[in-house]
Amino acid sequence: MEDTIYLELKDGRVTIKALPDIAPNHVARIKELARDGYYDDCPIHRVIEGFMAQMGDPTGTGSGGSDKPDLDSEFSEVPHVRGTVSMARTSDPNSANSQFFICFGDSGFLDGQYTVWGEVTEGMEHVDAIKRGDAQSGSVPDPDKIVRMQVAADAE
Repeated sequence: MEDTIYLELKDGRVTIKALPDIAPNHVARIKELARDGYYDDCPIHRVIEGFMAQMGDPTGTGSGGSDKPDLDSEFSEVPHVRGTVSMARTSDPNSANSQFFICFGDSGFLDGQYTVWGEVTEGMEHVDAIKRGDAQSGSVPDPDKIVRMQVAADAE
């Protein structure tokens, strides 16, 4: 349960299996922020049909992050496929902080360039129900929000 994350969305619970053997520092950060309540009520600010849903920026702009230092990349050979959970970052590979995304479909062009830290094991239908944004930018007016995010070991 320590390496399982519950992501509560408007339509239900998404269960994410964290991959600490692949990305130990990123998993530790996600768990730390979840335990701090950082993700609760966070907008799902960038959603592109057939690609991904990005979240983890309380400002909803895509340029915000936690007050913790950015993380060094932990790239791996784990592919970006439907249900992959990976860290968002700027053009600097060592700039991941709090934002992450869940892939709607295969996105192999991201492989080896973004840190994969988890995989959805249940509730992908709730990810599929997230409100979509602009077809090009993904920007979502009046976005859905993360209701709550918890480490399963702490779940009430």
